[in-house]
Amino acid sequence: MSTLRPSSGFTVLIPARLASSRLPDKPLADIAGLPMVVRVAQRAMQSSASQCVVAADDPRIVEACRAHSVQALLTRTDHASGSDRLAEASSLLDLPDDAVVVNVQGDEPLIEPALIDAVAGELHRRSDCMMSTAAHAIDSVADFLNPNVVKVVLDRAGTALYFSRAPIAWWRDGMDNVRDMTLPSPAPLRHVGIYAYRAGFLRRFPGLDVAPLERTESLEQLRVLWHGQRIAVHLSAHAPGPGVDTPQDLQRVRDLFTRG
Repeated sequence: MSTLRPSSGFTVLIPARLASSRLPDKPLADIAGLPMVVRVAQRAMQSSASQCVVAADDPRIVEACRAHSVQALLTRTDHASGSDRLAEASSLLDLPDDAVVVNVQGDEPLIEPALIDAVAGELHRRSDCMMSTAAHAIDSVADFLNPNVVKVVLDRAGTALYFSRAPIAWWRDGMDNVRDMTLPSPAPLRHVGIYAYRAGFLRRFPGLDVAPLERTESLEQLRVLWHGQRIAVHLSAHAPGPGVDTPQDLQRVRDLFTRG
């Protein structure tokens, strides 16, 4: 049993996995003198969270966090996804089913604390939803057409109707003018990979059948919609800071920290 105490309000959980094909030992990568996962946690601790805990797959991550006064716990090494890891962490922390848990990715050292608060607040506000996330307006055709930029469409209440790597929403005659294309109006929305969950649903999620659409799009959040659950979406006024997936990303973030 973990020695960490569950708290009221909302909890930030940060999944951290040591193995990375594009950037080995990514959570421990140095950014201006601190491991990246510590930088992420420090940003998250500036939010209104009651507690911030790193869910790690390796003792070296736990040790690095605790050396810098960041709470961390060790989870299994065989989890298929970050949400699976957080499901275990929420059980280790004995969080009640109605607790709100915000998943902050361990490679987002420039995450805005206000965005964390907004996504948590959206789920607190939307009792009809089991999850919440964020999106912002796309302002370039290149991003709209890029399959690595995930798009989302919403209903009138700000609930996700669908997520896709394809450009959505797409106007009827859009294929007639791709060469001279402009963005549709209203502006399409880019999904931001931050999530809040109700802890009980987070623990159930790994046991849900994988959705066929999830396999097609390689988007785990489609499993939630396929099983009839709702995801509230906070609309952010601007894009989040850059994440770290590659050595080039890491150098860019290091430069930003160096410039202060």
